[in-house]
Amino acid sequence: MELLEYPDKDLWEKRNKWIEDEIDNSILGGYAVSDHAAALFLDLQACYCIGAWLSVIILSISVLDAHLRETESGDNKIGTAKLLNDFYNGTEDINRLRRLRNKYVHLDLDKPILQMNAQFNKESRDELEKEATEAIRIVIKAFFQSPFV
Repeated sequence: MELLEYPDKDLWEKRNKWIEDEIDNSILGGYAVSDHAAALFLDLQACYCIGAWLSVIILSISVLDAHLRETESGDNKIGTAKLLNDFYNGTEDINRLRRLRNKYVHLDLDKPILQMNAQFNKESRDELEKEATEAIRIVIKAFFQSPFV
């Protein structure tokens, strides 16, 4: 299982380069990026590079929350759902990501979504990778949505 093995250096570098390219292609001017969110993003990037897909999906909302709270709303009291809806440009994709994160974080005893064996199933891992890749794209989009130059 990839998650519990030493990472393949070439694959790690390929994933890291993809993130760096996404960032480079998103920069169109000067931006205010939350220092707190930037620190969280470094962990998010490490999780993505190593293939910890669930961690990427779950952590992405925390990165978005920190960034939008500090750079867009300036409000410590606003709830995350309202924060994301009011201050992220692209409401549908952010709501899809928030629902996805909630699906993995909040256990529904009647309809459990995660099973240990899913971590060993290639099809499940591929789907998680796709979701994690979309989560990274959304975070990067949020970082660079409001240029000031």
